Amino acid sequence: MNYRMIAFILGRVLLILAALLFLPLLSALVFGESPLPFVVTILLTALCGGALLLVKPRSREIYAREGFVCVGLSWLAMSLLGCVPFLISGDIPHFVDAFFETTSGFTTTGASILNDIESLSRSGLFWRSFTHWIGGMGVLVFLMAVMPMSGERSMHIMRAEVPGPTVGKLVPRAKETARILYIIYTGFTVAETIFLMFGGMSFYEALLHAFATAGTGGFSTRNASIAAFDSAYIESVIAFFLVLFGMNFNLFYLILIGRVREALSSEELHRYFELIAVCIGLIVLGTVRHYGFAQSLRHGFFITMTTLSTAGFCTQDYMHWPAFLQTMIVILMFIGGCAGSTGGGLKLSRVMLLIRNAAADVGRVVNPRRVNRVQMDGKRVTAETAGAVYGYVALVMLILLGCTALISVDGFDFSTNFTAALSCISNVGPGLGKIGPSGNFSIFSSFSKIVMAITMLFGRLEVYAMLILFIPSTWKRR
Repeated sequence: MNYRMIAFILGRVLLILAALLFLPLLSALVFGESPLPFVVTILLTALCGGALLLVKPRSREIYAREGFVCVGLSWLAMSLLGCVPFLISGDIPHFVDAFFETTSGFTTTGASILNDIESLSRSGLFWRSFTHWIGGMGVLVFLMAVMPMSGERSMHIMRAEVPGPTVGKLVPRAKETARILYIIYTGFTVAETIFLMFGGMSFYEALLHAFATAGTGGFSTRNASIAAFDSAYIESVIAFFLVLFGMNFNLFYLILIGRVREALSSEELHRYFELIAVCIGLIVLGTVRHYGFAQSLRHGFFITMTTLSTAGFCTQDYMHWPAFLQTMIVILMFIGGCAGSTGGGLKLSRVMLLIRNAAADVGRVVNPRRVNRVQMDGKRVTAETAGAVYGYVALVMLILLGCTALISVDGFDFSTNFTAALSCISNVGPGLGKIGPSGNFSIFSSFSKIVMAITMLFGRLEVYAMLILFIPSTWKRR
């Protein structure tokens, strides 16, 4: 284990975080609020980062184990230091609540313990939504985009942080890949901000909702979330960009360089749009008598995208919808967005591989001599890849059940506990029962909030980067 290199990278991450904190500091000055919470946090974060940078690595080699440890520790450190502005300002005066809210922001979960969002300071709201944008693409990917890293080995960091079953390079150098991803990410964020301003939002609210959409997080500036604006245009803009942010970002790069046919031939993309169409249709069928066709279509598009992308914005209380639609919403929470997107969940490509592998297994049982090859995008899926998908899903289910069991000590009903745990591991936000669109996570005890915050980190980092921190052999030098 290259401890010195891990400390060095963690120090750089904290310095990046300190630099990013200047934006909410600027918002505090613009709105005439006290800059002290952000000044203190910047100094504390920079001091910690600077101290770690004093540990000069003898070797800059990063292998898979170091990559996972760097990512896991970085996200824990960001969540702990990121909650300091809320504590100092008094926006969220209790540590566990502030840690939960900050972790929910960075992991783009969007689960909240706040009962009155609009009472927060405007700079506090800015930082709360900005954590979504930082966490959406990943702060270590940002680090690779703006700072020189350790060459080819830095791909281990990208693979540990970018969600999806596989992560490849768009160009030969990992640094350039990270830069391309962030250019696309930033471009979409700016475009959405402009479109939302055309819908009547102020620049401040448009920017914060664009942050939340880009990271598929779902934090809003209003207590009633997007429903507060009561605008079909705003809902359509947000839903449209959720479609984009729920797609694999590699496809956008292919389109930019003119390889449109290759991008559009993605099987995952085809299934993604088919799933969207089916879910919208089911919501229309289930709610048309209550809303009418036009309103059902409007709500169907928005709720489908906010759930499938795992953003968690709310416009309607679906707890009053038919049970089969609530079940559909839970299934979408499991599935999540495409691989390589900012969405959470299992990822659609994994679900596709699970179904195809299951079908092949059934085929082998029926006809043992028959060769059933599983393919994705015309390429054969190896047994190693299939096994990795099975293993990952098994770990997710174990964590989901473990979290459900632990938070059940608070005494709430199974629907509330299970969907709260599912919301955290899939990084969605709202669930069913007492944490539906009209509720939040403030009802849980401090113990349960810590359990769920850790579960959010497991979900955002796709289990392994957090799990490896708890394995004793990880910390051995050889």
